[in-house]
Amino acid sequence: MSKGLFYKTKEEIELIRESSLLVGKTLAEVAKYIRPGITTLSLDKIAEEFINDNHAIPAFKGYSGFPNTLCISINSHVVHGIPNKYELKDGDIVSVDCGAVKNEYFGDSAYTFAIGEVKPEVLNLLRITEESLYKAIEIAIVGNRLGDIGEAVQTHAESNGYSVVRELVGHGIGKDLHESPEVPNYGKKGSGLKLQEGLVIAIEPMINLGKKAIIQEKDGWTIRTADNLPSAHFEHTIAIGKNKADILSSFEFIEEALRKNLKIC
Repeated sequence: MSKGLFYKTKEEIELIRESSLLVGKTLAEVAKYIRPGITTLSLDKIAEEFINDNHAIPAFKGYSGFPNTLCISINSHVVHGIPNKYELKDGDIVSVDCGAVKNEYFGDSAYTFAIGEVKPEVLNLLRITEESLYKAIEIAIVGNRLGDIGEAVQTHAESNGYSVVRELVGHGIGKDLHESPEVPNYGKKGSGLKLQEGLVIAIEPMINLGKKAIIQEKDGWTIRTADNLPSAHFEHTIAIGKNKADILSSFEFIEEALRKNLKIC
């Protein structure tokens, strides 16, 4: 992670928006094909081709040695899952995390998909995790503090009976994929860095159905829950605003693709 804070100009924020919207469109491309029977490696190839076709570069591929374009994390996998020959099954939940770099600026976003008929308690985990993201975004404004963001996620998740992963955090983003500051999903209201205009961060709640403890798999990347219960993950790249945060990424393309999938089915 880059040391020091890099506040962005309006022009730089627009470049980050361009990359972040491309990530949203890439995740929407994945959404068109995500269903039981498809391999996670096939989804990865779809995403890589789409990013390249849009004159951008996959941000994750080669990053610290990561081998693929997408991080695809299934069920009890929290984040950083490596795409492989696993075929998605009815009832799976799948976190797809994607990054792209265009015009030297990075975008980053993640969405957790429900495959087929998913248990109601797991669907509720997805709903609460996404809600916690938006509750954090609501208070990501000038004058508030970094701890307010974490507190918003933590309060919503824990009040609904879920737990918050502590070891993994959101981050600043710009010319580097991971910049300062770290953005935890837990915290104390009124603590931490004071938020100012020009700060661009990725907020990404990682919420577990069971306990908060996690384990790293032998592949050196995949993080899973210690109790093997499901985990959900949603992420937006945002710019701090005076009265309202500016969401630079988008789930709209994804949700539109999912609605079309339902009509086809």
